Amino acid sequence: MTTGQSDSSPGSPDPARLQVDLARLEELSRRLVAALGRRRPHDPGLDAPGQELFLKAALAWMSGALSSPARLFGQQADYWSATLRSIALAGQAQEEGPDAAAEAPEDPRFASPLWEQHPYFRMLKRQYQLNEKALEETVRGLEGLDERERRRLAFFSRQIMSMFNPANFLATNPEALARAAETGGESLLRGLENLVRDLEANDGELVVTLADRNAFRVGGNLAVTEGEVVFRNRLLELIQYAPATETVHRVPLVIFPPWINKFYILDLRAQNSLVKWLVERGYTLFMVSWVNPDESHAEVGLDDYVSEGYLKVLEVVREITGEERPNVVGYCIAGTTLALTLALLKKRGERRVGSASFLTTLTDFSDPGEVGVFLADDFLGGIERQLRQEGILRALFMARSFSFLRSTDLIYRPAIRSYLMGEPPPAFDLLYWNGDGANLPGRMALEYLHGLCRDNLFAKGAFPLLGERLSLRDVTVPLCAVACEGDHIAPWSACYDGFRQMGARSKSFILSQSGHVAGIVNPPGRSRYGHYTNPDARLEHAAWRAGATFHEGSWWPRWEAWLKRRSGRMIPARKPGSVTYPPLCPAPGTYVLKQARG
Repeated sequence: MTTGQSDSSPGSPDPARLQVDLARLEELSRRLVAALGRRRPHDPGLDAPGQELFLKAALAWMSGALSSPARLFGQQADYWSATLRSIALAGQAQEEGPDAAAEAPEDPRFASPLWEQHPYFRMLKRQYQLNEKALEETVRGLEGLDERERRRLAFFSRQIMSMFNPANFLATNPEALARAAETGGESLLRGLENLVRDLEANDGELVVTLADRNAFRVGGNLAVTEGEVVFRNRLLELIQYAPATETVHRVPLVIFPPWINKFYILDLRAQNSLVKWLVERGYTLFMVSWVNPDESHAEVGLDDYVSEGYLKVLEVVREITGEERPNVVGYCIAGTTLALTLALLKKRGERRVGSASFLTTLTDFSDPGEVGVFLADDFLGGIERQLRQEGILRALFMARSFSFLRSTDLIYRPAIRSYLMGEPPPAFDLLYWNGDGANLPGRMALEYLHGLCRDNLFAKGAFPLLGERLSLRDVTVPLCAVACEGDHIAPWSACYDGFRQMGARSKSFILSQSGHVAGIVNPPGRSRYGHYTNPDARLEHAAWRAGATFHEGSWWPRWEAWLKRRSGRMIPARKPGSVTYPPLCPAPGTYVLKQARG
């Protein structure tokens, strides 16, 4: 705790300040208990894989130990030898010779030089790395597990090890201890305040605040591109942006963002807004802002999103602009559903779309990547039971699952900074958006998880929707897809494989560097991430990548050049709305402001 100097006794703590700190501690403790008491019970299946997975792993290990004891003894001997060496060299200023622990990828939680300067903490770090390496090798060497089980076991084993990293605990984090000493304990009090704040904000669930919530306001300094809401129903608000040029392309552009998060990822601030960038290049731009579902939306399914969402939006845009076939964009899950919509229109013989662009969109879920660890029956069973109770899949559970795909960056490092170091969260717009999640309707969530993710019916040509059975081959309009090389949610190779199976004759594929969000929100001028192209979208993904050409800078101009060729001649700029669909309220509208709590 913070201490000062007493006038009467130099060097001793200030009694008045000590009393203030103790009062703060008492008040925070009371709030902590109260916040934990508000935690709502939920199905345990949402928290961890079923015990069957670890039972299979234990049996496989025992079987391997009995059939190949020499290999087991060899592994144990190597482990103990490395451990003894680590302990013996702990006190030396400079270690010499090969070090098995040093071969491990450097964890950014060990970035502080204090981890190397002090023998005790250096030994803790090395031993942790040895344990991590030993567990990884053990999992890799297990026999009798199928590949899906092995991938799940490897993922959750890594999560367990990451949780027990010594940097996560005050007593074994030299940087946090040093900060506490420097501040007289004030950093620990601020950390407790941060912890209590996060628990109170999420009804007793621990969700680390990633960005300063007071630094941003949607409609204030985020999502500020000028426009009007021109249509609203129970699922969406449709924004038409005001023109920024005297003339615009004849063919309008409609963006369908994912409803797992808010649309303004594409309209953050002026310097990284795709919306503003497109409007300034002369496009009549419409953006869907999805409702944040509550219990009244429990029975909303994918058919409702298509009929009341996609098809209704196309109808409204046609009436406002007079154009029969707008160009459309779908991002992530909204891209998947856009592909279903295009297949449905093809089945019905309706030509209502000129071209379609997909951003980080999975349509073939044969290999969903690490997200697949959450698609097994144990997790799906927990989700189904929870949905029967609440009717919606709360944003908390989705955010937590996706965070564990990058747990070091999205959970542990922010938690260390906030709770152990007592630092405020950074003012980072992208992380602010990341924490502004949305719920999912129960029926829609199950249809997506079962029919698309687990059973892969769209790629098999058998996805049922509005009386039709849909196939990837039914997607035949001109297409462009953008995937991201480091995407941990929608692996680029899987995005490409589904795109490759679509029936369109005209297909362009762009591979951006970076991940699911940063690879998309990559405006020209920064040159942070480049992109790859290869005109032959018939190749297998490995061959496509091997023959691709790298380009410096953003993919935005390349895609816009593709879009421009399909957007018609220039006409006088359109004002938002029409007689039938007059403006209802200024952008960003009302639906985007609804928060998902807990």
